[in-house]
Amino acid sequence: MAYKSDIEIAQQAKLKPIMQVAEKLGIGEEYTEAYGKYKAKIDYNVLKEYSQSSDGKLILVTAITPTPAGEGKTTTTVGLGDALNRLGKKAMIALREPSLGPVFGIKGGAAGGGYAQVLPMEDINLHFTGDIHAIGTANNLLAAMVDNHIHQGNVLDIDTRRIVWRRAMDMNDRQLRSMVNGLGGRGNGVPREDGFDITVASEIMAIMCLAADIDDLKQRLSRIIVAYDRKGKPVTAGMLKAHGAMAALLKDALKPNLVQTLENNPAFVHGGPFANIAHGCNSIIATKMALKLSDYVVTEAGFGADLGAEKFFDIKCRKAGLVPDAVVIVATVRALKHHGGVAKDKLGEENLEALKKGMPNLLKHVENITQKFGLPAVVAINRFPDDSERELELIREQCATYGVDVALSEVWGKGGKGGEGLAEKVLAAIENGENHFRFVYLDEDDIMEKIRKVAIEVYGANGVVFSGPAIAAIKQAEELGLSALPVCMAKTQYSLSDNPKLLARPEGFEITVREIRISAGAGFIVAITGDIMTMPGLPKVPAAETIDVDDEGRLSGLF
Repeated sequence: MAYKSDIEIAQQAKLKPIMQVAEKLGIGEEYTEAYGKYKAKIDYNVLKEYSQSSDGKLILVTAITPTPAGEGKTTTTVGLGDALNRLGKKAMIALREPSLGPVFGIKGGAAGGGYAQVLPMEDINLHFTGDIHAIGTANNLLAAMVDNHIHQGNVLDIDTRRIVWRRAMDMNDRQLRSMVNGLGGRGNGVPREDGFDITVASEIMAIMCLAADIDDLKQRLSRIIVAYDRKGKPVTAGMLKAHGAMAALLKDALKPNLVQTLENNPAFVHGGPFANIAHGCNSIIATKMALKLSDYVVTEAGFGADLGAEKFFDIKCRKAGLVPDAVVIVATVRALKHHGGVAKDKLGEENLEALKKGMPNLLKHVENITQKFGLPAVVAINRFPDDSERELELIREQCATYGVDVALSEVWGKGGKGGEGLAEKVLAAIENGENHFRFVYLDEDDIMEKIRKVAIEVYGANGVVFSGPAIAAIKQAEELGLSALPVCMAKTQYSLSDNPKLLARPEGFEITVREIRISAGAGFIVAITGDIMTMPGLPKVPAAETIDVDDEGRLSGLF
């Protein structure tokens, strides 16, 4: 059987005009701004109209620790949303926007896959509605205003050795990680060391995704710490009077983007912070809007449950007052065998011993969701044709020890129909499961204690080692009165530890925090562990080499 590529399936789909999709949700024309035929911005002021309406049920899709074998988290999210609609429920999904860096790097497209996709797939994966470009421009306006302030006399007495605001672009480019700018003479500014982050790692991306409205956005932008003066006091975007202009650049980006699935069901795709650097969730505005417009909302958090889900709970839910109703943990037999030590070219062979060795990874994520965060969960096995019945039964048996049901998901090949069994089990978990949602740490815990609790409770570490600079930065954050902020852990996505080579469920390790960054505008403290970079590089053979467009404008190679 010849399989169609994701882009071939997407290009053959019959889309509904986006105004019809908005009408299906009950959104009036006065709140809908069409971007062409098949995508639209929805004015956040629609939330005022629905302020008295009750919220729908919130379902989070997360996953085991990622492997090269793949898990299919976004595909499962889209398929589950379609499946719920097939069962007669009013459901929609809420996803993040893809970053161009990974699209042209190693990951390729990020709009789901097979027959569980959001469309128009090409637009979503490329420039979409310009949100990420707006964020990059706002980021770089602030950077320009910092250097211009210094060039024009430096009234705020900024210490040029302590500028912490970097420039941004939405592309993987390791060449720009560290650089010297302002060269070429007096008229070109003051020479200093600088560097670029990828736009989705910018604090402005996190701010946009956590902002409640335009006023909150401006207040958060004004609190961004860009540098320190020669007395060690923070200099903010508000002190530079930059926040108003930045908000002007972001006013349209703040509005959620409405698109549709292959089965013409509504979907919000809005915001895109990285989960191994930032908090890895779509915008609060989009999630809250979806909860008002539908009875069930399926959303996802980036990477494994130790990263995306933990931040979804401890940062997004804490800030937005959200309480999830159920969690889906996505896994594949192949990925679990990889955690058990099987090489990628052998993953199609039945191997119960390797599966047993890899299962502790899944079970740790199940433990975190059900015992640490107190939520009902369902494990979704994204099924491959070569998965054996004995392997599937082993997963069912071990998950049963935690009281968690397992559902086979075949949404990649069958769309919503292939996810009906999963949808039924999720509905049962919401109806019958016990929900004792709680955070891993308290607001009143100090910064070090918050980090320790995440490392010990969620990752399974023995403890945390803080570098000298990290300790000094934590002390400074506490002196600035920021102890109550949540922590955002920057950690490798490939392991529960901070060592990407430690697979399955490592034991006896410590987490090393080498750097602390204060994201006062976003409202969290970033703890950087291991070898985490905020500007990725392209792989030896980037996906860009296979992407092309013909004379009729049809793309190819985008998965």
